[in-house]
Amino acid sequence: MSASQPQINPWLVATAVMGATFMEVLDTTVVNVSLRHIAGNLSATVDEASWALTSYLVANAIILPMTGWLASYFGRKRTLMAAVIGFTVASFLCGLATSLPMLIMFRVIQGATGGALQPLSQATMLEAFNPRERGKAMAFWGFGIVVAPMLGPVIGGYLTDNFSWRWVFYINLPVGLLSLFMIRMFIFDPAYIRRRDRGVDYWGIGLLALGVGALQVVLDKGQEEDWFGSSWIIGASVLALTALAVFVVYELVARNPVVHLRVFKDRTYSAGVFLMTMLGFVLYGSLLLVPVFLQTLLGYPALEAGIAMAPRGLGSFLMMPLVGTVLGRFDPRKVLAIGLGGAAFTLYQLSNLNLNAGYWDIFWPQFLQGICLAMLFVPLTTATMDPIPKEEMGNATSMFNLMRNLGGSCGIAAATTFLFRRQQLHTMELGAHVTQFNPAARMMSKGMEGAMIAHGSDPFQASHQAYASIWGLIERQASMLSFVDTFLAMAIVFLLVLPLLFAMKRPQSRGRGAAMH
Repeated sequence: MSASQPQINPWLVATAVMGATFMEVLDTTVVNVSLRHIAGNLSATVDEASWALTSYLVANAIILPMTGWLASYFGRKRTLMAAVIGFTVASFLCGLATSLPMLIMFRVIQGATGGALQPLSQATMLEAFNPRERGKAMAFWGFGIVVAPMLGPVIGGYLTDNFSWRWVFYINLPVGLLSLFMIRMFIFDPAYIRRRDRGVDYWGIGLLALGVGALQVVLDKGQEEDWFGSSWIIGASVLALTALAVFVVYELVARNPVVHLRVFKDRTYSAGVFLMTMLGFVLYGSLLLVPVFLQTLLGYPALEAGIAMAPRGLGSFLMMPLVGTVLGRFDPRKVLAIGLGGAAFTLYQLSNLNLNAGYWDIFWPQFLQGICLAMLFVPLTTATMDPIPKEEMGNATSMFNLMRNLGGSCGIAAATTFLFRRQQLHTMELGAHVTQFNPAARMMSKGMEGAMIAHGSDPFQASHQAYASIWGLIERQASMLSFVDTFLAMAIVFLLVLPLLFAMKRPQSRGRGAAMH
């Protein structure tokens, strides 16, 4: 901060910005478990209610890359306060919604205002802490970003089961008001980002909104619509790619671009952003897979499945302060290598699960994965932002957070599609062995028929019941194999991005533990 500003304890600054940011990240997953209740209460189908999720993600993705420009145009403190006010008011209105269109409209406002919170909080914290303390600051920031999505299903399930789905939104009110008060008291704009009226890049904003919005819709709805088997998914994909291509070209030649893409000329930043994209890809993809596996194959209720995800958050909670404290003594690239290798190993462990897996078989891989994620988020953030000058920090953090979120959307889309396709393949392969010409299959069928007859079924009915039981076994085993394949594929993704570490330069501020100069 500049010398003219009052000296504020940096941890007060961190608390001020992270309260609202934690709340915003939490809202990306907290609504998931409430969809059925929302659909029933608002007289809609679950597919229709899922637009409450999609609308939030689309608006969020559109605003994220624009945050640096918004802060320079209106001032960072003013933008932060407007974002917190908008998000808190929109949360309250979401809870009051009496129809699905009304809820979707308020979710758009919630996503748009919340999109500014992540990059602004990160940039503010990087500047508030001196170089020796920035590793701890990023550990605090990473804790909110990593743990909030894991707590979302647990909190959402508890509130929905014990109160109402509306309380999923109402809980944001006290957090938002407290955060607003603290931002008003403890956040001040550095001189270099005080309001600068440099004109508005209307074309850039329009192309960005069109391209990112269409891309987010494709990623969120692609699997439901059978991807390119749907004409409107094809149209939206073409629109997204065209708009984004034109946007990139236009922003590189624009006089006052809304997004400064030239920051990607630095190879350390570019490699770091790509690594964060892949981290979001695997993190959010696996966040989807584990609870689905627990509920569909092991019979966990929704709330218990959310609680079973807690070990990952526990591992991150315990490890992040340690990583933030000792990071200044080590080359962040080495910590990243250990984290990537360890995360790949934990996914490999998950790929060895079977239908007899117990709680501790799920606990330890997730706990270790939480530890590894702490070893990824903190050093990756500090190393990526090391070469970025203060004047570009807001813009750089905006793109950094956008790519993490888009990576997460791609991960969820890829995981669901890969899981579905592998299940079809394994069902076909396993089903091919269940014929009258297979002695083992014939013996199992006869044994089941005998058991059905012993329980009162006639021979004809028993034959059909035995067939249905065998088919159920095939589908269950095929589903298990598809989860094994998907976890293994994600482990391979982590190993494949390891060479990118060589593209990152050794941070010049390493010895001081800094995240930037």
